[in-house]
Amino acid sequence: MNSRHWFCAALAALLVATPLLAATCDSLASLKLADTSITSAAIVEAGAFKPPANIPAGGGFAAPPFAKLPAFCRVQGVLAPSSDSHIAFEVWLPAAGWNGKYHGEGNGGFAGSINYGALTESVLSGYASSSTDTGHEAGATDARWALGHTEKIVDFGYRAIHETAERSKSIVSAFYGSSAKHSYFSSCSNGGRQALMEAQRYPADYDGIIAGAPAANFTHIAAAFDTNLQAMTGAAYIPGSKYAAIENAVLAACDARDGVKDGVIEDPTKCDFKPSTLLCAGAESAACLTQPQVTALEKIYAGPKDSKGAQVYPGFEPGGQAGPGGWSLWISGATPTASLEYAFGTQGSAYMIFQNAAWDLRKYNLDHDVKVADDTMGQRLDAIDPNLKAFKDRGGKLILYHGWSDAALAPLATINYYHSVMTKMGAKQTADFVRLYMVPGMQHCGGGPGPDSFGATPGTRHADGESMSAALEHWVEDRTAPDKIVAAKFDAGKIMRTRPLCPYPQTAKYSGSGSTDEAANFTCAAAQ
Repeated sequence: MNSRHWFCAALAALLVATPLLAATCDSLASLKLADTSITSAAIVEAGAFKPPANIPAGGGFAAPPFAKLPAFCRVQGVLAPSSDSHIAFEVWLPAAGWNGKYHGEGNGGFAGSINYGALTESVLSGYASSSTDTGHEAGATDARWALGHTEKIVDFGYRAIHETAERSKSIVSAFYGSSAKHSYFSSCSNGGRQALMEAQRYPADYDGIIAGAPAANFTHIAAAFDTNLQAMTGAAYIPGSKYAAIENAVLAACDARDGVKDGVIEDPTKCDFKPSTLLCAGAESAACLTQPQVTALEKIYAGPKDSKGAQVYPGFEPGGQAGPGGWSLWISGATPTASLEYAFGTQGSAYMIFQNAAWDLRKYNLDHDVKVADDTMGQRLDAIDPNLKAFKDRGGKLILYHGWSDAALAPLATINYYHSVMTKMGAKQTADFVRLYMVPGMQHCGGGPGPDSFGATPGTRHADGESMSAALEHWVEDRTAPDKIVAAKFDAGKIMRTRPLCPYPQTAKYSGSGSTDEAANFTCAAAQ
């Protein structure tokens, strides 16, 4: 080899062996990335951080000021992958103590704002993190932005989360001088749908994903909301004052079936509660239901079915009706038009799915309108593809979870998706990279009578032991598959009860001795 060739070879080896030089925070403002405008890059000193004042009311994840954040580099920008796209995003980069990992954040509802709460959790835990408004600025129940804007629906549906992940990784690499060793995503509800979209469409974006209560079958969820609203019109409307009686009747019928009478039903599918047992024998009161109300409750438990009897979307499970996050919030509201189902159902159907501001709930027809929704918006909004082969082949790991007392999204829908993956990929193959945890007594993403804190996102509270997010990372990085995960119920910062969450289809069984408020006295066993 002559000297010239030797010098070139040595220089090439040096370039390969030498890491990229880290950039200063302010220099990131001049970073050139495809379809991206970086509008600001500046160090936020340690201490208090106050989210922007323009976060819309009800924006989903608007957070109060945070007083104890470490110093971080805050990068703000806009993505424009289409001529009608305006995707605001932020990347937060710890100024010191970076753990070498990147964590993407999701959005609830119809999104519309940066998830500052999740960004804070991740940065406090040492992650570089990013969040997006998914392409519009609005409240979480406001879908008016979607009318006439197909590209914005695509951004909301899947593109914004993917584009944000790609640009964020480039920004992480530029700032630290090296790429993140691993990338993770964890979110719930619409964020759970976003999580599944990533695994299905963009398997290279994340190594590990947690999808909580995913709003995966978006178009059919809208159908369920709309038919529930139709079922509870007029005399069939069930006011919030009656849910305590329904809850008490369900617990009386089913609470003890799992061997522990504790106000939590371990597996509601085994509950044989009949709404007709609450039929008023005399004058109507808060302790009973009229016949139209009994019929409405039966329909909501059954879920929407077309004229041929085919299940369009699962119904809700008995239990979890009462409480702040129960049916009063989601299904009935303080008035028939004040529930979250009404807000999401009417806004999503009118402005997003059917593209008709004059859309009328009273004229909704399940047989006809579900097909229209699937044909026009299913590919943009539904995250129901069971083929996760590309994600698995990259070594990706997926954890699903759903609360059995969810009053927003039917728990069985997540079980059905899990079964569809097993059908497509085989039970053994699925077990290599997917786990499902059903959470007894938990309402939508949290709340309810059951233990609901298990560390699904970095920095969130959980019982002593390994959190769900830590279990995912061990699975990705050490190939140690998760088993049971201990969940806790907190009250005023104190742990009141712990229970094991068992990999589905196992359930927690009481050993017969010791406190029923301690997870150590339960084992995971095959469901019976």
